[in-house]
This record gives sequence, C-alpha cells and structure tokens, in this order.
Amino acid sequence: MSYDIFAVGNALVDIQARVTDDVLESLGFARGLMTLVDDTTQLRVLSSLQGASISRCAGGSAANTIVGAADFGSKVAYAGKVGNDELGNFWLEDLRSLGVAIEVPPCDGQTGTCVVLITRDAQRTMLTHLGVTSTLSAEDIREEEIRRSKYVYIEGYLFTADATKAAALRAIELAKRHGVKVAFTVSDPFVIQMNRELFLELIAGPVDLLFCNLDEARSLTGLQDPVDCAQQIHRQAADVCLTLGAEGSLLLHGGTLTPIEGVEIDAIDTTGAGDMYAGAMLHGLTHGMTWRQAGHLASHAAARIVSQLGARMARKFTQAEIAELCR
Repeated sequence: MSYDIFAVGNALVDIQARVTDDVLESLGFARGLMTLVDDTTQLRVLSSLQGASISRCAGGSAANTIVGAADFGSKVAYAGKVGNDELGNFWLEDLRSLGVAIEVPPCDGQTGTCVVLITRDAQRTMLTHLGVTSTLSAEDIREEEIRRSKYVYIEGYLFTADATKAAALRAIELAKRHGVKVAFTVSDPFVIQMNRELFLELIAGPVDLLFCNLDEARSLTGLQDPVDCAQQIHRQAADVCLTLGAEGSLLLHGGTLTPIEGVEIDAIDTTGAGDMYAGAMLHGLTHGMTWRQAGHLASHAAARIVSQLGARMARKFTQAEIAELCR
C-alpha cells in the first residue's frame, strides 16, 4: 500500500479530565503548556483526579494528526512505540481500528501517557510521561514505508529525547532520499527553546511545510506581529501554516500570503485543535485541493475540535460539507 502521510511521533494514551482552577493551581503547573513529568509526578496528578469526569484515547500529537487525516479518507501510517501492557494494547487497537498502519512492535516497559487538564476557559494543560515512547529509534523507521508516502510528518516533541530525535532525523533523511515531502510541527515553545538552532536548520533545509502557532512563531523569530513572523519563516521554509486560534490562520506558499478566516464557535476544549488542523491540511494537499481550499477545511476541522471535548471529531465531515468548504 502507498500512503498519503507517514507520521513519526510519540505514542501516548491521552487521559482527559475537566478540572477547576483550584485543582490546577494546587498541582503547580503552568496553564496551557505541556510539561514533561516523571512516573511519580504523573501518579500524583492522576490521584488528584478522583471524582473528575475522565476519558481516554490513543494519542500523541502526530497520532492525533494522522487520525484526523484518516477521518477525511487519507491512507496513513505511523511510527511510534508502546509498551507490551494494557495501555499499549489499547493504543494499538484504537489506531488500527481507524485504519492507521503501524508496524513498530511493542516492547517491555510502560506505555507513555499524557494527562490533559481542561479548565473552564477551554485551556488544556498537558502533563506528559513518555514511558517507552522515548525509546523509539532510527532502527524503527522503515525505509520502504517512507518511500511509498507523499508526505512524512514529524512532531517536534520527538526532539526532547536522543533516541526519538534520531528517529525523526532518520525519517527526514529517508524522505529526502526518495523525493518525499517533509512536514514538520515545532510542537511547543519549550521544545523550540531546547532545539532552536537545529529547528532553524531543518526549516531552512529539508522541511517543505512548517506548522506552528503564533506563540511558536514568535519563539522562532523573535518578532511579534503574525504577518511579520510568517514572512520571516517563509524566507527559510518553502511552505508555512501559521495558526492564530479564533483568528484563523496564515498560509504562505510560493511567496503568496493567504489569510484563512477563523470560525466562530463556543470553545470548550482546545486539545488537539492544531493537530487536527495539520491533519485536514495535509489531507487536502494530498487530494488535489488548492492551498485556500485545504486551509478552509483545516480551519473548520480545528473549530469542530474546539467545540467538543477531546482531540477526535465526534461528528465527521460529510462529503457534502467538504465540497461546500472547497467551493
């Protein structure tokens, strides 16, 4: 089988819970950001959620993106590592049931988790324990799967550990060897702070399409204005998708700036909005849509995620809805 998108990312079970501001403050983590935690800390966080409404699904940033693309009909594959435990089996079964091809076998150890704390302002604060996903290595990246793909999609969170960084760089190397386009999301300002020079080298080199939000763009460029940020990045990256939350997004392709309007929606949970935007955008670009059409689809897909709990679309787009958005 050939793939529209082959993604490489952390394999995590997302555990989502709605919490009060008091609970978040008592835990002492920065609102709206992702923090890496150890096993002891994660157990402390989970124990604080007794009585809260909790849901779980197979996640990880790039996994959310690939599921979004699959929901629109893309053929997709994923490289991520889980443990040979109940959570790992849950993760594999969940993604495979959605049509995602996964060839990396589970290993001994604990499957990673991401606790997503959702407050009333719809902000999500993520506490991530990587577990065995941090052992994904260059040897786990299969050249034949990449050769048969249109895009390789890499999440920036991989650059927080040596083994996963090597896996990401190997996937990029193989993509360039076989003429496969590389899409990259920088993931979070703290990841940029850890890897800024390397990320700038990748953006100016093998990366064909960069996804980032405004905070990440500001961290990359040192600029404030969204258009200035986008244009500065576009001087290095061939294509750029800069998301602006409720204000929409900016697309830069071939030297042309295309603003995409936001979608008015009552925000409930921002978890996975950027991931879904990337999945819809990549689906559009691999299925004959123009940049503007793909941007409209991505904007509406992200809005649908924000209007519900969780990173999966509770109601998928119909073909008629997609056709209307792409007029």
